[in-house]
Amino acid sequence: MKKKTIVAAVMASCMALTATFAGCSLVSSDNKKDMAQEIATVDITKSKNFGESGLSDYKDAISGETSIYKKDLVSYFLNVGYSLVQNGKSYEETFNMLMDALVENAVLVQYSTMALLEIKAESNSGALGEFTALKTLREKYEYLLDDEDKNLARYKLYSSVNKAIDNSEKTVIEDEDEYKGTATRTTPVNLETEQDDYYPENEDGSLNYNIYTGFEGEGFNNLLSNSGAYEEDALEGTTRATRIKAYNAFLKNLKDNDLITEEDEKGNLKNINSLSYLEEEYVTQLESCIIDKYFDIYEEQQGEKLLNNNYIQNRYEELLADQKDSYKTGSAFETAMGSMASNSFLLYSPETSEDNELEGTINDYSNVDYGRFGFVYNILLPFNAKQTSELNGLKSILSQDGNDNYYYNERNKLLEKIETEDQRSAWFNGATDYSFKASEAGITDYYHSAGSDSGYLFFEGNLTDSGEGNRYKKLQAYDGRYSYNGKVFENEDGSYTLLGDKLTVDGMLDEFTAYINYVLGGDNVDITKTSNYYGAGDDRYNLNFYKDEEEEEIDYTKFLYAYGKVNLGGFNSRDLFYADNTSSNQYKAMSAVNELQFAYTTDTSVLSQYAGYTVSAYETNYVKEFEYAAKLAISNGAGAFTVCAGDYGWHLIYVTSVFDNNSTNDGETYKSPNWDRVDEEGTFENLFFEWIKGNDIKDVNTTRRSKIINDFKKENESVVKYQKRYQDLLDLKNEE
Repeated sequence: MKKKTIVAAVMASCMALTATFAGCSLVSSDNKKDMAQEIATVDITKSKNFGESGLSDYKDAISGETSIYKKDLVSYFLNVGYSLVQNGKSYEETFNMLMDALVENAVLVQYSTMALLEIKAESNSGALGEFTALKTLREKYEYLLDDEDKNLARYKLYSSVNKAIDNSEKTVIEDEDEYKGTATRTTPVNLETEQDDYYPENEDGSLNYNIYTGFEGEGFNNLLSNSGAYEEDALEGTTRATRIKAYNAFLKNLKDNDLITEEDEKGNLKNINSLSYLEEEYVTQLESCIIDKYFDIYEEQQGEKLLNNNYIQNRYEELLADQKDSYKTGSAFETAMGSMASNSFLLYSPETSEDNELEGTINDYSNVDYGRFGFVYNILLPFNAKQTSELNGLKSILSQDGNDNYYYNERNKLLEKIETEDQRSAWFNGATDYSFKASEAGITDYYHSAGSDSGYLFFEGNLTDSGEGNRYKKLQAYDGRYSYNGKVFENEDGSYTLLGDKLTVDGMLDEFTAYINYVLGGDNVDITKTSNYYGAGDDRYNLNFYKDEEEEEIDYTKFLYAYGKVNLGGFNSRDLFYADNTSSNQYKAMSAVNELQFAYTTDTSVLSQYAGYTVSAYETNYVKEFEYAAKLAISNGAGAFTVCAGDYGWHLIYVTSVFDNNSTNDGETYKSPNWDRVDEEGTFENLFFEWIKGNDIKDVNTTRRSKIINDFKKENESVVKYQKRYQDLLDLKNEE
């Protein structure tokens, strides 16, 4: 997959402008002459450094100066700079920064054009002549790019236009539709995120995508039926009438921002493909591709060097030594855990002292070293509003008489009554309806609770069209086959009536066990329920929660309702949870439990964590019941879980990963990496190599990019600015 560069995005399409900032006073139909002024020119061949570039033979390739017009600067401001001003930057700072970015982009386009032509000439001696004979920039850029690049450029442009028109059409459809969803719930990482190099194609390799405006006529067809792959993405409820209204709003925005020419006005505005704006934007996308292609080739050349001379092993040892020095204390390591990700590796965990062992153990958790750092998920089954009110009353009593036994026994009565249900109603009735019927998508392999088969899943695109070679990236640590647990009724106005099945803590454990077993394909969950709660018979509301007769310390083992472990089989400890590898039981189980979090937990902050909450080997800021249960689970390694009571309700705590320096050499988390696995996708070695390659090449790439800009961005030499022509923009004042 190609890595797309950052600077190429400087000249991104103006779709954000037409969708968001229409009518800004900076641009109007009354100042077309002003907007057409040339405010800068760029010609890197005029730089004194050009003779040393090795590209002198291709000087004629860029056809002289690149002009930057005032409307380019204003359009860029409306896309990017407007938000900077809103966040406190002055207009002068903002416009000067944007001008620099436009100039730098022009420098990179010119250099990359000549460099690619030089590469092409190595296999085709007539390339320079063929290139200079071409009349337009579009033809010249397309000459240097392959079909994949051109298809990707056109797809990015067309999809951005469709999205801009979609934004207007949503308003039109909503005006005609009574129901407007507003509920929200966090969604998984990578939702509807396209692969970087994706574009829909026909069998012959051509682009299978078009703009949908609702118009057709002689020589053009922009109906939905002719939009190719976009037809699957079209808004629910779209009609020719709603689309035409939205397209007309799109045209008005273009006019308001001086992006419709007099020639366009003389032609047929219904034919979007005839607009000069679309052609200009396509050329802009091609310029981005030119820069990207040059740096792709440069990165590939640099990447080959990393495979030689034990480079990866040396970088591993350097990073390990640095972390051993940096993470001598638990607090430093805890901070590092917070940034853990698939591109941020922890190779070392510090030693922990014996005095942080938990006091009080149960059954097979005894005689275990508790000095571990780890990550946990938290499925919280909460008290309802009435129960919370009663609990607050109990807290008032506790604050007065200090009778912990009375408080906790009364809390147990409330815990016994907790019932929860599927929390994903916002994925039906929110601003976006993510639900779909599995049967209509041809999906038969999915899980449903015993006696409850709604048949509804979520995120159809990611479930049916993700992974390498497909449209979308895979959802991060999310299996996706847990159907809505309850009954679903579709209403005439587009909303849903949902009747979720009620679950007690035992029901939740049943779902937890059944779904993990379903995902792993076997009987993999061992679970034990303690006798602290409802197994205590008539005495279940007369428990003693103190450790000793002095009643000075609470025995936190008494808050454990259940514990157990998922059999993950043999997995390489080096991989941990980094591996986005569907063949790993550790990753599969993690994905199943994470999905259950999305379905049931009311602790929504955990849903935004990469691998759950970080849990220290030392004292934490978590409530004591949770801290004890989490550390107890972590002591038993990845796949372990506990269920504990607390003031918020029941916590089902699952361990995604553990750092255990007692089982490694001198705290080294991964022992000795096997670099023969560097090509095995999803392994630690593979991910570490890709990370190092990406970081190190990025550094080289950035250095190369900076050198090109520094060598050829020479004011009054290769770059000429006409500041007086845009001084009025610099003189704008921020509103007080």
